[in-house]
Amino acid sequence: MGLFDEENTTVKAADIKLEAGDAFAAIALIAVAADGVITESEKQGIDNIFARMELFSNYSEDSKREMIDRILGMIKNQEVKPLFDAAVATVPKNLKETVFAVSTDLVLADGDVAEEEEKFLDKLCEALEISEEIATNIIDVMLIKNKG
Repeated sequence: MGLFDEENTTVKAADIKLEAGDAFAAIALIAVAADGVITESEKQGIDNIFARMELFSNYSEDSKREMIDRILGMIKNQEVKPLFDAAVATVPKNLKETVFAVSTDLVLADGDVAEEEEKFLDKLCEALEISEEIATNIIDVMLIKNKG
């Protein structure tokens, strides 16, 4: 069963209400969960990203943790597709390339790109309507960043 299978969920994207920060976080967390494992380097990467982004500046540490726990709960409950759809629809237009870059960076953080992660990045690129040229540039930069 794939990450986006809706076999066991009754939740619909329209049922999920997200703020911009929640949507950004949901996409990033789905990216790290795409291969079925969230590594320590991926967890650390998420914490670092949230700590330095203006989008999360008004979130307390407790509210960030609660948001992450809520989103991870949805992922564990196999509600990924509706969560993904709601997040893509909610993430601000000016952050679409940013969330793609962050997701790519997180996927590459463990030094290995699983087939599921590659499929996820393709799906994300398409859903966010990012051009192939921009996506390729982002991936190239993240490969350089994460080399070694």
